[in-house]
Amino acid sequence: MKLLESGAHLDGFAIEECIHSGGMAHVYRVHYADGQPDPGFDMAMKVPRMTAGDGAENIVSFEVECQIMQTLHGSHVPRFVAAGDLQRVPYLVMEYIQGQTLDHWLEAETRPTVDEIARLGAAMARAAHALHQQNTVHLDLKPANVLFRPNGSAVMLDFGLSCHAHYPDLLAEQLRKAVGSPTWIAPEQVVGVRGDPRSDVFAIGVMLYELCTGELPFGSPQTAAGLRQRLWMDPTPPRKINPDVPPWFQEVVLRCLEPEAAQRYSSAALLAFDLTHPTQVLITERGLNTKGTKFRTHFKRWLKAAGMHYQPSPLPAQQADEVPIVMVAVPHKDVTDATLYSLRQAVARSLGTRPGARLACVTVISSSQTSTSDDAKSETSVHRRYLTDLRQWAQPLDHPGHQTSYHVLESGDVAQALLSYARGNDVSVIVMGAATHGLKTQRFVATVPIKVAMDAPCTIILVKQALPFEQLGAASDNERSGTDYSDSDSDVASRFGDDLGPLG
Repeated sequence: MKLLESGAHLDGFAIEECIHSGGMAHVYRVHYADGQPDPGFDMAMKVPRMTAGDGAENIVSFEVECQIMQTLHGSHVPRFVAAGDLQRVPYLVMEYIQGQTLDHWLEAETRPTVDEIARLGAAMARAAHALHQQNTVHLDLKPANVLFRPNGSAVMLDFGLSCHAHYPDLLAEQLRKAVGSPTWIAPEQVVGVRGDPRSDVFAIGVMLYELCTGELPFGSPQTAAGLRQRLWMDPTPPRKINPDVPPWFQEVVLRCLEPEAAQRYSSAALLAFDLTHPTQVLITERGLNTKGTKFRTHFKRWLKAAGMHYQPSPLPAQQADEVPIVMVAVPHKDVTDATLYSLRQAVARSLGTRPGARLACVTVISSSQTSTSDDAKSETSVHRRYLTDLRQWAQPLDHPGHQTSYHVLESGDVAQALLSYARGNDVSVIVMGAATHGLKTQRFVATVPIKVAMDAPCTIILVKQALPFEQLGAASDNERSGTDYSDSDSDVASRFGDDLGPLG
């Protein structure tokens, strides 16, 4: 289709200037031409290229994008407005979002700092997670397809190569070949597996690698043989190229770029979590290596890849739910051994049914506790003390398969602090103690558990206080029973207080 002229009308839309002309489509600014009310946002029209020299994938990808765009919602995707008839004039009208693509940072004269790269990466991961929760995998994430709003949040663009679990995969059915951009395509996509959300994690890892090193981890292969190398090859460690890259960041990037999807982050939410909490990243040999992977390892992977049978991908939303971030709110005052024990038991049960879940132990302290000039009560020492307490409380929960992090929040409003943390980190499950007030009292006093339960963005588990009396014996409110608690349990209980009381 030839370029539309500025000032022309199409199905009630007035065409403005062409703002992008790519290999698969032209994009124009548009507005309503027939007096329809302003939608409240700028609009853009995307028209696929359909000349004699254009491939069939242009039409197929346009059909895919029209189908998927109408199902997506949220701040991480443009709002859908209208679609044209493929038999007559195909087009897609959507929200036009102001901002800069990731190319802006890649093309800048000065390389961004690791902190800035981590911020960009976390925004991309949150946007990808929002898509995965809607059973959509982008499968074509690259710098030109990631837009950043002025507030720092990311918006995903161009869903022509995407896959929605509830709709037929037209690209897989009609093209029968690997589809994607060679630089960013994941290993499983190379062999035709589509729909795995960890493919988007791989693409984000490629972009993070280029941001911190200025180089592409796998180059820009154009042949099938070149693409297949990423099924067994590791890229050069970023720290070998750029010594300023810290080990925790290399750990994150190389985990994203693992050849086998099962070795990467299980969800984009877990990736965003590590990028926003660098001190909580578990650094392995992967993060410390500056020499590269040995030939023997690559050869073993090559043999494994040659005979590997790739399984169909799980539903993206299902996989995100199976590897959630579980947050436990651990109170630091007015708490008994019963509450601490019950919380730990509830968390253990929750993690036991969710292999690979991430546990975030959170406590909230007031600003007054860190406002003194006394060195013993300085902000650093107070935070360190409570972090130690959280680690001691969670020590019995430490087992392979689950990564645990610890967070001390400072706020005068405990409920809002917990809710803000849950929203900002895509928490899937909140575990916290139930209030001990009677029902009549709760009608007049909104306790912290009630406030959190009313506004929680996810599942919440309220835990009643209960001691294992058959093991511990009867215990009074203010006396330690004849328990078999470890020393660490005793220290935590004495630190957090001995009086029975509500979280609120």
